[in-house]
This record gives sequence, structure tokens and C-alpha cells, in this order.
Amino acid sequence: MPASRQHADRRKTSTARRAGPAGPGASAATIGVIGGSGLYQIESLRQLREVRVRTPFGAPSDAYLVGELSGVKIAFLSRHGRGHRLMPTEINYRANLFGLKQLGVRQVISVSAVGSMKESRHPGEIVIPDQFIDLTKQRVSTFLGRGVVGHVGFGDPVCPELAARLEEAGGRIGATVHRGGTYVCIEGPQFSTRAESDLYRSWGVDVIGMTNATEAKLAREAQLCYATVALITDYDCWHQTVEPVTVEAILQLLHLNAELAKRLIAEAVPKIPEVRACACGSALRDAIVTRPDAITAETGRLLAVLKR
Repeated sequence: MPASRQHADRRKTSTARRAGPAGPGASAATIGVIGGSGLYQIESLRQLREVRVRTPFGAPSDAYLVGELSGVKIAFLSRHGRGHRLMPTEINYRANLFGLKQLGVRQVISVSAVGSMKESRHPGEIVIPDQFIDLTKQRVSTFLGRGVVGHVGFGDPVCPELAARLEEAGGRIGATVHRGGTYVCIEGPQFSTRAESDLYRSWGVDVIGMTNATEAKLAREAQLCYATVALITDYDCWHQTVEPVTVEAILQLLHLNAELAKRLIAEAVPKIPEVRACACGSALRDAIVTRPDAITAETGRLLAVLKR
């Protein structure tokens, strides 16, 4: 959920590596984890190293922390940067997702703090949404352009296979998990007005945040599986018997939610099949409408990374 957080532990390292556009090399990881507010690192990562990636879209939010978790190689990225330096609008979403793709990632677990829009979804619980409503206004949410036009299918924006593994892991660790529902994504950084909050509730949405719809669109274009672990911290401002959302109230739950997310991820990662049975990996197959001979060499190289 959107708001400045002050908790961070910037780790110094002398083992930083750099991955360029050519490919992941020794830094390859198959699963990516994007940590939101309160989740800036995973301390249980083994054989940890920082990897800084160059992308055609600029620099990602931070260095990727690449290491092993539960025997599986993953790449972790702090969405807002360690120290929580970036507002939702300032995040370089294209660089973040393209960098994961360059590192060899195929499946992305997005962890986000959110507000609940339903009485039945309580702070401290988890929602794994299967739909998004994108109300952002100031973001580029496509890798395409630069002389190439394409339209990926986005009717079902969340990978059902990955979402199922996350739901099962949540159950095994004793978390209250709600599978399915709609995440409404607003621009921020301000929270909603009461009128806006009431409007979103009339649409039947389940949670509200400021980041995940943008990520989901880019993940689909990059042929990445994508699913959200939405950690509820508050009731936005609609609830009549609860104080309106504040940064102070959110901070009280962030630490507990971050620890819950780490446990869920550690439980889920070993159960995620390396061979994908979903259709996420072929999203671009019939999406490009530009004639191949009209695509420049530079844009062709970008597409080659997205398609691999």
C-alpha cells in the first residue's frame, strides 16, 4: 500500500555483479520477488549477491538481491528501493520487470501492502487477486512502441498456476488467505477521498493499492507469470467505525505483514514448477501486428529479450 516507510537495512556488499542486455549469465534466477512497503529484503537468502542490471529503460528501483531460498534461486527487488525512496509514480516499472527478464526470471511474485474495501477482508489477512482495475494516469505500462505495435491478451491478468501455489503456501503456514478478487490501482501518492472509496466499493473491488496493475501489464508483455500477495494493512477511509487510513496505522502492521510474506514465499518457492503449464509464456506469440521488416534492429533486440 502506498505511503512512505522509514524501515530499511541497506546492506553493504563487495560482491556486486552487473548484468547487461545480452543475457543473465551466472546471475540467472527463475523466480522473481518484488517486495513492497515494509519488505525491502529477505534475510534468509543464501549465497547472496547484489546484481545491478542495465536495461533499455534505465535503472531499476535498486540492485537485485540474487540468492537461494529453500533451495531455489530467486531474484529479489525492493519496489520502492531500500530506504523507501520512490513514490508509486516514480518507480521505473519497465526497468524493474525487464531487469528480471534479463536475469532469467519466468515467474514473478509481487508482495504489496493494500487497503481492504470489504468488511470481510481484515487487516493482517492476505488477498491473492485475479483482476485489476487500472486508474493510474501518469505511467507508461508497455514495453512496446519504438516502431512496434502489439496487443497482448489481458482478460485474465494473473497466472492461475502461480496464484494457486501461493494460496496453498498461505494455508500451510496458517495465514488467512482470500483467493480471487479485484485490486483497484490508483495513482497516489495521496490516499482516496471518501467519495472515491465509496465509488470503488460500489464496483465490488476487494483491495486498493498503487502499484500492481502497472506491473501486471508489463509482466504479461514480458511473458512472465505474475501473481500478487496483497497484505491488508487498513480499511482505506470508507469504514464508518474505523479511523481513516494513516501512515502511522499502516506502519503498525507492516512489520508483521512483512514477516508473514517472507514465510509464505519460503513455503511457496519450492512448490512452484520450473516447467510452466500456463499460457503466460506465449503472450507475445500472436500479439505483434507490425511487419517484421518494419521493425528496427534495436527494437528487434528488445523484443528478443521479451520473447525468450
